[in-house]
Amino acid sequence: MNSTTTIVSILLAGILTSNMVLSKFLGICPFLGVSKKVNTALSMSIAVTLVMVISTAVTWPIYHYLLVGGLEYLETIVFILVIAAIVQFIETVLKKFMPPIYKALGIYLPLITTNCAVLGITMLNITNELDFIKSLVNALAAGLGFMLAMLLFSGVRSKLETADVPEFLKGLPITLIAAAIVSLSFLGFAGIGG
Repeated sequence: MNSTTTIVSILLAGILTSNMVLSKFLGICPFLGVSKKVNTALSMSIAVTLVMVISTAVTWPIYHYLLVGGLEYLETIVFILVIAAIVQFIETVLKKFMPPIYKALGIYLPLITTNCAVLGITMLNITNELDFIKSLVNALAAGLGFMLAMLLFSGVRSKLETADVPEFLKGLPITLIAAAIVSLSFLGFAGIGG
């Protein structure tokens, strides 16, 4: 398989077939918590995608050039610390240079530190033995897949607001049912990509 085909395969898999939220069930907290409004879901998704790519760009060399050779057991703690530092840095930059975006993200920006999808993609890149470029593409695809899931689900939730839902299903129960149906819809993409 040539490199272009591999890159396209990684992109399709990350966005559709191996979607972090709908297939791997990582990042469920922001998926359920931040998907009420499309603009909030989009802002959160852009921030998560940015953090995923930057975290991959930083953690991949740290793992391969510092941890390999006896310190692999520190992977999780080192990656968590790196992700927390990156999120803090992005938060500071946004606060200073882009206050409207900083205000729009509000409390959700620091919560990216605890988003398991970010940690998950950095660790999956190592587990799947992807090289640096493929890891970056995989992180971008995971972020775009996260964005797709968030935007689709925020659209579904906006329709649920005006739907005639039985009283016993209102709130979290109908949200979880809708999330399950959206997740099932992605099974149709099985076999596409890697």
